[in-house]
Amino acid sequence: MAKCRVGLLFGGCSGEHEVSICSAQAIAGALSRGHNQGKYAVVPVYITKAGVWRFGDEAAGVLQSGQALAAEGTVTAASRLPDAQQIDGIDVWFPVLHGPNGEDGTIQGLLSLLQKPFVGSGVLGSAVGMDKLAMKTAFAQAGLPQVKYVAVSRAEVWSNPCVFPKLGDRIETELGYPMFVKPANLGSSVGIAKVRSRQELEAALDSAASYDRRLIVEAGVTAREVECAVLGNDVPKASVVGEITFSSDFYDYETKYTAGQADLAIPADLPATIVQQIQEMAVQAFQAVDAAGLSRVDFFYEAATGAIYLNEINTLPGFTQTSMYPLLWQASGVAFEDLVDRLVQLGLERTGTQTA
Repeated sequence: MAKCRVGLLFGGCSGEHEVSICSAQAIAGALSRGHNQGKYAVVPVYITKAGVWRFGDEAAGVLQSGQALAAEGTVTAASRLPDAQQIDGIDVWFPVLHGPNGEDGTIQGLLSLLQKPFVGSGVLGSAVGMDKLAMKTAFAQAGLPQVKYVAVSRAEVWSNPCVFPKLGDRIETELGYPMFVKPANLGSSVGIAKVRSRQELEAALDSAASYDRRLIVEAGVTAREVECAVLGNDVPKASVVGEITFSSDFYDYETKYTAGQADLAIPADLPATIVQQIQEMAVQAFQAVDAAGLSRVDFFYEAATGAIYLNEINTLPGFTQTSMYPLLWQASGVAFEDLVDRLVQLGLERTGTQTA
């Protein structure tokens, strides 16, 4: 029987380009080992930082070396579009594109137009999961507990000198210090700042507004940061719960992607009742945004009060051998190769496609 051809889509235009390559390397390896070897044929498809689709030897070379291609010269709109003949033989797509243009519904919309199955959430789940304000609205509608937050627009931040101080007053009154300022639509802690004073707040708002036109300011809490992985479509399952510990001020981009900066405890040392609540809330969050396939759901746990706050959902988390999502499932009894196989099958299942 012919192998199922998996279009491994990686790279992309976001600041997480290199992380995407690492995730794709791990997934390609898993699809080429054990029982997957006779089942799947990996077709690497690389999107450059300028948004140009590369196939064949170029894509395979990036996947093998782990090095992004050098920047192109002039790029036209037409040159960014994939070649129809080169993508026609793909049976199922596995997008491994982190951040904007990768997990925000845009690539999912293109794959939907191609009428081919793909791994992960569709347009709605991806878009809501990416936009922190839309996400929090969905969570609130589902009755899930969250820390206090204030929605802010770039127009408010970059307004006249009379309006901006009033914005600062409103945020201070509603939240108090410390607080976190975040762009609404960037992943991996990019553009996020922890602030403890009015001066820091104003600088952080200005910085975040340079990344996105929609911002969110959240109240800081003294809590443990725990995470739970979700796998499935209409009947999703939750993994064991893991905990992240770090010595930096907060879990920023450098801490997340620098070896030795953070430690993972899997499973987390938590009361059984708390673990069960987190797992149930993770599934509820997954369903609230209409996610599919995979997601990692992050929480704050206040040990002193027993309170659990839902932080965010990541519908396309990092997927290297040392990333939290696959490690959580490994601790739950699902090996990396089996996990990748299951995700491809879930992608096919959503469209009713028969597998090889």
